[in-house]
This record gives sequence, C-alpha cells and structure tokens, in this order.
Amino acid sequence: MTGQTEVREFQAETRQLLDLMVHSVYSNKDSFLRELISNSSDALDKLRLESLQDKELDVDAGDLHIQLEADPEGRTLVVRDNGIGMSRDDVINLIGTVARSGTAELRRKLAEVKDAAASEELIGQFGIGFYSTFMVADRVTLVTRRAGEATGTRWESTGDGTYTIDDVADAPQGTSVTLALKPVDTEDHLYDYTDAAKLRALVKRYSDFIAWPIRMDVEKPVASDDSGESTGEPRTDEPKTEVVTETINSQKALWAKSADEVTQDEYHEFYRHVSHAWDEPLEVITVKAEGTFEYQALLFIPTQAPFDLFMRERSSGIHLYVKRVFIMDDCEELMPEYLRFVKGVVDAADLSLNVSREILQQDRQIRAIRRRLTKRVISTVGDLRDSRPDDYRTFWENFGRVWKEGLVNDFDNRDAILKASSFASTDSADGLTTLADYIGRMRSGQDTIYYMTGESRQQIENSPHIEAFRAKGVEVLLLTDPVDEMWVTSGLEFDGKSFTSIAKGAVDLDSLDDTESDEDKADKEKKSEEFASLLEWLAETLADDVNEARLSSRLTDSAACLVGDTFSMSPQLEKLYRASGQELPKSKRALEVNADHPLIVGLNNAFGVGEDHSALVPTAKLLYGMAVIAEGGELGDPAEFAKLLAGNLTETLHTESQK
Repeated sequence: MTGQTEVREFQAETRQLLDLMVHSVYSNKDSFLRELISNSSDALDKLRLESLQDKELDVDAGDLHIQLEADPEGRTLVVRDNGIGMSRDDVINLIGTVARSGTAELRRKLAEVKDAAASEELIGQFGIGFYSTFMVADRVTLVTRRAGEATGTRWESTGDGTYTIDDVADAPQGTSVTLALKPVDTEDHLYDYTDAAKLRALVKRYSDFIAWPIRMDVEKPVASDDSGESTGEPRTDEPKTEVVTETINSQKALWAKSADEVTQDEYHEFYRHVSHAWDEPLEVITVKAEGTFEYQALLFIPTQAPFDLFMRERSSGIHLYVKRVFIMDDCEELMPEYLRFVKGVVDAADLSLNVSREILQQDRQIRAIRRRLTKRVISTVGDLRDSRPDDYRTFWENFGRVWKEGLVNDFDNRDAILKASSFASTDSADGLTTLADYIGRMRSGQDTIYYMTGESRQQIENSPHIEAFRAKGVEVLLLTDPVDEMWVTSGLEFDGKSFTSIAKGAVDLDSLDDTESDEDKADKEKKSEEFASLLEWLAETLADDVNEARLSSRLTDSAACLVGDTFSMSPQLEKLYRASGQELPKSKRALEVNADHPLIVGLNNAFGVGEDHSALVPTAKLLYGMAVIAEGGELGDPAEFAKLLAGNLTETLHTESQK
C-alpha cells in the first residue's frame, strides 16, 4: 500500500439502491456475471482504441482478454480483465456514485417489482450492473489500475452504506472484481457461482458473442497410457486430471454472419449486450453493403422505450467499429435524432481508426451510411405495419411520438415517414389508421385531410369543434402528441391532399354533399340577418379576447366555440412555447355561436329588447369562458368567471323563487 485507507460513504441514492438490490426478492441473480463481463469488454474496447490513437501510451495490448477465476473452497469468484482500468477518481465517481438521471424512478420500480423478468430488465435499463454483484456477494473487492498510470486503486464494500478505498503500488493493468460469494441457496435462486459448468452456461447464454476471449481454468482428464508397458508405479483406478486454460466463448461477431447462421436467441442476447436492456427486440435489421463503401450493420428496434428516450443526456445506442475494432459506443452521426431508439452495431471497412467525432460529422462515408440505414429503418417500419399489425402497434405506442419528429427534421424522408405512420381517428374508438386508408374513406367532394390537436383523445372528442363532423360522418384525425403541432403546420401533404385543422378557419361541410336545398340556403341567409346585430355587439363587448363573432356551421350541440385563423397558432402550441419560457403576444380568435342553441336564441331575443345591453355583458363573458373551457383551455381570470357564474345562478334562482 502506498497511501492510507480512506473510508467513504456512498452517495445517498446509491445507498438506497444497494439496500433495495440486496434485500429485495429477485428470482434471477445470474445477471451479475453478464454485467461484469460486459464492463470488462467495454474496458478492453477502450484500451484497444487508446493504444491505436496514442502510440506513446505505455500499455500492454498484446493479449487482451477476460479471465474468470473460481475458488470453490474459499467461495470466491474473480472477474479480471487487462483493459483500460480506472484511476482513483474514476472509481469514486463511477462506483461510489450513481451519477445519472432517473435514479428516483429506478428506486421506485425496484421497490415494486418482485419477478425475475422485471428485475433483470431494470438492472440493464438503468445501467447499475456493477451493483448487481451485491445480490450474490457479501463483500466486493475491486482492484484497478488505469493504463499509463503507475499506481492502482483498491475499493471494497459489503454494501452496508460505506466503502474503503486506498492506493495499490503493484496493481496490474486493468480491473479485477473479487466476489466473496454468499452461501448457496437454491430456494432463493443463489447458485454455486464457483462451479465451472454453471459459469460456462452463463457465459454461453449471455456473453458468447463478446469479441474478446473469456478464459477460465478447467480440469480435464489426462489421456491414459495404453502402450501396455509397465511404468514401475503402482496402478490406481482414479483418473488423472490436469488444469488447462480454455476460452469459453465463441467470439463470433454476429453482424458478420448471414441471418441463417444466427439463432433468434443469439440475436436477442446480442441486443441486450449493445442496448443494456432486457426486453426482446421487436425487429432485427441486417445490412451488408459492398462496393464503394463497404460496411455491415446489425440493428434492433426495441420492444420497450428506454427510460431516457426524452432526456437530453442519453446514449444513441449505435456502436461503431472499423474492421471489427471498437471505435465508439455512442455514434450519434450514424442515425438521425428521431431514430434514437434504434440500437445496434455498424462495422465499416475504410474509416480511419483514430476517427474523432469532429471528423465523423464531415465524413462522406459516414453520411452515406447514415442515409442508407435511415431508409432501411423507415422501410422496415412500413413492412412491420403491413405484415405484423400487432407488433406495429407496440412500436407505435412506444416510439410513435419520437418517429413523428422526423416529419419536422428529415425533409428528404418525410414522405416515407408519413406513409409508414398511423394515427388515431374518429373512424375507430381504439384503432389506428393510415393516411392511405383515410383517403380511401374520404367523402365525395372532400379535398383535404381534417385533423384536430389536443392534449388527449377524450378532450378532442368532447370538443365543440368536432360536433358537425361527427354528425355528417366526416372522419377527423385525433392528434395528441406535442410534435403533431409542428408537422401538420409545415405545409406537408400526402397524396396531393393538404391537412386542415377543424379548429381553424371557416368550415363549409355542406359542400361535401350536394344535399343543401334552396330552403336551407334561405334559412342561413335569414339567420345571418337575424343575428347580425348581436354578433356585432358580441365582437365589441369581447374585443379584448376575440377578433370576430360569427354564426357557426361546425356546432350542433354546443352554444359556442373559439376558432383561429387558418395560419394562426393553436392554443396547444402556444402553451408549449410558454412552457419552454418563450413569451408570446396575446392572440385573438373568432367566437362562433350556434344559432339553433337555446342560449344563443334567448340571448338574441333579450338583445332585441331595448337599447341598453349592459345587463347582458356578464352573459357574453360567460359565453366566452365556456368556449375556452370546452376546448380544454385555461381562463385568463378564473376568479372573475366564477364570480360571474355565481351571480348568474343567483339571479336565476331568485327569478324562479318569485314565480
């Protein structure tokens, strides 16, 4: 030892995680070995890369491997690698602290789950692989030395809330993790992790595809001497054995194999390795390009959305290799932002081994690979929708919101993205529809795709704006994701049809069928004249909030609604901008009223009596407030609205009591 032993406490959140992992009931504790081997593999990848980039780095990269050392008598298991290693600061920051977002959510889920699949998934999903060792060990000791440094670090803990850390003078390059294993308890799913057969089975199941050799010392029988000659030594019936070192994983790069050479189980385990998740992939995509740019890719569409899908600090999940040499595990340049849920590996043939992110952004080959992979993922999603509707629905529920970001950001592929998209609509209570199917159901004379945005399907379906569309059987897309506000107003068309909001501009549904009679037209003109004075007064009275008052052709049941101009910003989009801290000038919309509603008829009759209309002002303000509430909006002055409503109700009750 070259320094004093230091006792430290875990970060509070880490301490809670350890307590949950040690004392919660898990039925599958085998995952700890997969996590340790995965960490070792990453360390070897990083050492290989640094040795290629820095020729002067003092490292031993001649025989990079992972070693398993089991001691049945001492009940210990060591997982050792000669990879990049860690400095003292690295150990404190990476092992003593959970330095990533989502920890509170993880603690909640760990406390809730009690089954193997769920707990196993959470270990991978939240990146807490090292802490899984405390499920099987009473004490964990880590000895590490970062490549190029002279002094190593020793870290030890029993998972009780504290750990010790000190310097080690003679630590070898890399990292070793020694587990003082808990007693075997098969009822608690604690197996003998010093048993060679068990370790071999776990490596085969979880880590067979690791590119680095995983070695283990095993006993093998010595071949008997069948020459018949006497050796002069007493014979014994016990077979002779010798200890040999074996590589127990195949080290085969799955992306370099043809699809018929790989089993689904192998694909699934490889997906879990690159994604650090425990669900099964929804779809496997293999790509092999030859010619000007040679590369191979193995991509996965997950079944479940990762917890950090909408976080700023997240990993893209695409690993970049060059001639099977690891370059980086988070290559954002290979996949557009809206496909950030795709996981996998790209192995290129001609890139520089010391390529940096800055070079990648300008590299012509990388851009070409990105274009092809993007088109392949989009076409795969389209095929999924056509051939496996249940799986497609799973995809859409998890990633549809992210997918639609491409309609805003990827101009080159937006038509293909839109074609592979699906939307909720009034045609089905719980199903999804494609735009092609929507157009196939369009009414005669309809030349646009109608939609409405809102915070939820229920809110949209209860909106006054949709009443006439429902009455006439005109289908409306129900768009509830925030990104919908952006792409529907971007001028995008599908099959020559534009998108029209039913909450904006004037709507003339009578043009969709030629059933409007001369009598109906005459009735409209009569009502326009009859309500003209009231509408003018409403516009003046509510001038601070509306820019116009007019009769509505979209209302059948409600008294009034608010309608924006054709190119105005919707209330939902305004809310998004304000939530992001952007101040917007107050916008005014048109107040449309239903000439057949008893409230509007009564208001018009009262307006026609006398010249003083001041007593009707509260009713006009209540009418506007009800229109705001009906569309799910927020009142500018809720207290004033409540006061007006209470006054109106009081007057009504007083009038009734006088009868």
